Amino acid sequence: MTDQKTNRRQQILETLAHELEIHPGSRITTASLAHAVGVSEAALYRHFASKAKMFEALIDFAEESVFGLINTILSQEKDTINRCEKIVKLLLSFSEKNPGITRILLGDALVGENERLRLRVGQFFERIETQFRQILREANLSNEARAAASIDATANQLLVIIEGKMSRYARSEFEKKPTIYWEEQWQALKNSLFR
Repeated sequence: MTDQKTNRRQQILETLAHELEIHPGSRITTASLAHAVGVSEAALYRHFASKAKMFEALIDFAEESVFGLINTILSQEKDTINRCEKIVKLLLSFSEKNPGITRILLGDALVGENERLRLRVGQFFERIETQFRQILREANLSNEARAAASIDATANQLLVIIEGKMSRYARSEFEKKPTIYWEEQWQALKNSLFR
């Protein structure tokens, strides 16, 4: 019975992410979500106490996926520039593979929802910027490439690149992929970001 409940929860979350992808700019109601899942609204609430809890579960998925992979990058890669590039690419690839979750992370899907959710996605991006700052501080303590500007300005610039490419992806109704031109752009960017 537990597996069936877990499977239904997973189905609800996957359907919510899919609905966010195929209805860009639209608000997803519990009625429309229940219809898409093929259950009653009451059945949705047996698995999640509220729509906010569904969004939170998708944010949890994003955090676990992204920060788990960031930890892998940090343990396997020691070069500052490569660490930064791989983290940016990770986030762009995650966004590309998860368009519905991209809408949540950008706050687009959270308009009219609980303010706590908007704060939570803000914290997601703050953690990423903090991670960049930490990488850049470590570089200053070693004999590696350093940020050309201040650590804070460089970490912020890397985050702005991520958010900008994700926003463009969402705004294009998921047609203009965030990874497009990335290799070429990174070659130009790294020369201006690091010395």
